[in-house]
Amino acid sequence: MKIADFDFKSTKTFIIAELSANHNGSLQTAIETIKAAKKAGADAIKLQTYRADTITLDCDRDEFIIQGGTLWDSAKLYDLYQKAYTPWEWHATLFRTAKEEGLICFSSPFDETAVDFLRQFDPPAYKIASFEITDHALIRTCAKEHKPMIISTGTAYVEEIEEAVAICKQENNEEIILLQCTSSYPAPLEHAHLKTIPDLANRFGVIAGLSDHTLGMSAPIAAVALGARVIEKHFILDRSIGGADAAFSLDMEAFSAMSNAVRETELLLGDVHYEMDAFKLKNRRFNRSLYVSAPIRKGEMLTRDNIKSVRPCNGLHPRHLHEILGKKAACDLAFGTPLRLEDVIVS
Repeated sequence: MKIADFDFKSTKTFIIAELSANHNGSLQTAIETIKAAKKAGADAIKLQTYRADTITLDCDRDEFIIQGGTLWDSAKLYDLYQKAYTPWEWHATLFRTAKEEGLICFSSPFDETAVDFLRQFDPPAYKIASFEITDHALIRTCAKEHKPMIISTGTAYVEEIEEAVAICKQENNEEIILLQCTSSYPAPLEHAHLKTIPDLANRFGVIAGLSDHTLGMSAPIAAVALGARVIEKHFILDRSIGGADAAFSLDMEAFSAMSNAVRETELLLGDVHYEMDAFKLKNRRFNRSLYVSAPIRKGEMLTRDNIKSVRPCNGLHPRHLHEILGKKAACDLAFGTPLRLEDVIVS
């Protein structure tokens, strides 16, 4: 699978900076955020494409008022989305800026009209947000574009993940990435359940990753160690500008540190490796081997008093110790001499 020029055959992790509402209503801030995301080590910038009236209703009933201990309690859904959305007339500028900066740019459409709108920018992938995983019509519309599908699973039952994957495959789109996600803002560490990442990959036969809402960068690092191929994290130019998502977003300094840590983790993981390379060979000189630990006369018996397994490794391999104990020396052996097989009378 490839997303634009990012090839998942490599061992590199696909790092997505989520713009979300972090422009705080300013096109210039959005542009500067995209430029900063590139400098902070992101591979891609992701937008959100919706209008308040395509994601909810302008209704004052209780169920349209946010409650439950969130960052946005007491706000009306319509008002929150009206404030947080990325104006559609900005998209051309944002896609162009990302291209100029060498960043991959795509979006999360939140309804079918958004998919129609995004088509003009030829996005290299489509992202389905956690709360939209039950919107079969939206998933099908995106899958029909035959671009890679990145689907967050933060609010889904297993059978709903199965349904989303099945819809993509029904449309002959098997380029699917599933992201473990905790749809809490911010998400407590104990609710991250990162061991789900390799299970998503194995259970559904897809690429798996993490859409992270925890504070800090521990979760992305641990996720990569567990096999995550994609990391998505909210990115903000400066948390002091505020906005709906500022509290759980990483600024440039923190995102840069996360990106560097992810790249270091990739190096640490490496490959399954048992072969003897030049680095290992160089340091084998400090392995143990059999040495003469006290002077031995020709014909004298080899014992634990005059033969020891010590560093360095110029003598016989320690595996031979029990074979040579009780045998006789074939010649005089000085203290500190590496023991060789020809120094021992084996018959």
